[in-house]
Amino acid sequence: MIFKYLEFPLEKQSVVLGESILRPIIPIKAFHNGVTAKYAALIDSGADFCIFDAEIGEYLGIDVKSGLKETFGGVQENGGAAAFFHEITLGIGGYSVQTLVGFSYDIAKHGYGILGQKGFFDICVVKFDLLKEEIELKPRSYN
Repeated sequence: MIFKYLEFPLEKQSVVLGESILRPIIPIKAFHNGVTAKYAALIDSGADFCIFDAEIGEYLGIDVKSGLKETFGGVQENGGAAAFFHEITLGIGGYSVQTLVGFSYDIAKHGYGILGQKGFFDICVVKFDLLKEEIELKPRSYN
């Protein structure tokens, strides 16, 4: 599956980035108990796991706080955000897979989901080609 990078114009031209920035954001579907949510997700090789806004989990009918709790942080100085993990089905292109996703009330509302190492990179082979502005995904074969 080939996806194009999304281009975002910058409000002000950057000396480093120019007039716009490219991001590996792809459309996905999250499925749980017969409910489907369409969502945009950033493919992030630096993220330890997949994490989505808790509102997506609630929309899917998940009792978010009943999941396995994990505390996480990022580039910010203070960590301490919480994610609650649940098994869901992710639809990416024409491919669907069961995976573990963390849902958090502590991330930006109406942002993008994050597709990270656990739950995405362990089930897909990912090739980034910034110059072609393409992301290639292949389901991982465990033969």
